[in-house]
Amino acid sequence: MTRVIVCDDHALIRRGIRDTLSDAPDIEVVGEAGDYGELRTLMRKGGCDVLVLDINMPGRSGLDVLHVLKDEGSTVKVLVVSMYPEDQYAIRALRAGAFGYVNKGGDPHLLVQAVRTVAQGRKYVTPEIAQMLVESLTTPEVANAHEKLSDRELQTLVMIASGKRLADIANELTLSPKTVSVYRARVLEKLGLANNSELTVYAIRNGLVGE
Repeated sequence: MTRVIVCDDHALIRRGIRDTLSDAPDIEVVGEAGDYGELRTLMRKGGCDVLVLDINMPGRSGLDVLHVLKDEGSTVKVLVVSMYPEDQYAIRALRAGAFGYVNKGGDPHLLVQAVRTVAQGRKYVTPEIAQMLVESLTTPEVANAHEKLSDRELQTLVMIASGKRLADIANELTLSPKTVSVYRARVLEKLGLANNSELTVYAIRNGLVGE
């Protein structure tokens, strides 16, 4: 039996994932967490074989959690399930230590298949992600400027482009407004942009947020 913990800040999403996985006779959802703190508590109580993890969460993002688990030498296999397009976060997640990446809008049966694959210690990638991995190996130069951003800088870019104020971002990420301002300044500098309006236009044109 594969033991799974689901970590997502939306209760309805967690329920949907739990119900989908619970239909499989060889998978048991042993816990649910809405943020990093709840996840740490569950991990201390007994852990799991597979962690189904969202990218966008308050406080520590899914990418942050991946880095922490990797630094700790955790043996938990992480499957990232996200609303973000594969071409924006899949490669980052895999490089950070994830064993697979599934889009929330995909077929529920793929989620079950992905959990089973990851539980066996194998990587789960869609044909689209496989193609991106090949291209990343054969393309020496970064095609898009935002791919040079750190995980936290990219997260800040997406949140600003989504219309959130710096104070709101600071509260959601449990950072100080000054720290968020520093991330914003780095993003503007690295992308060669002047203000939030240009930043938003860039994000839309590159498919980082919806129009």
